[in-house]
Amino acid sequence: MRGISEPVAMAVVRWKSAEEGGRESGPPTASVYAATTTFVERGVQPSADAVHLSILLQEMGDGLYAVDFLVRELAAAYLKVGGELPVMEGPKVVATAMIVEMR
Repeated sequence: MRGISEPVAMAVVRWKSAEEGGRESGPPTASVYAATTTFVERGVQPSADAVHLSILLQEMGDGLYAVDFLVRELAAAYLKVGGELPVMEGPKVVATAMIVEMR
C-alpha cells in the first residue's frame, strides 16, 4: 500500500521507546504501517478479550498521522475527536494514537 488516500481520521501518534516496551527498531519507516488496535472507553483500558481491528497509519509529518482501518465500518462507532487508540503489535502496545480530527 502506497498511501491512505481518504483517511477516516487524523491522529497524533506517540511511539514508545524500547525502554518503555515499544519497538526495538523505533517508529516504522514503511509508507503505511499496519497494526492492530482496540478502543479505550472513558479511560479504561480494554480487557484481553476486547475486539481488535487492523489499523493503518501513514505519517504526514510532525507526529501527525492519517488513520484508516481495513474494515472501516467496524471502527466508525468508536471514533471521536479526543479518542485514544493503543497501537499494538500482537499483545504489545508500541504507540498511542490520539484522534485530533475526523474526516
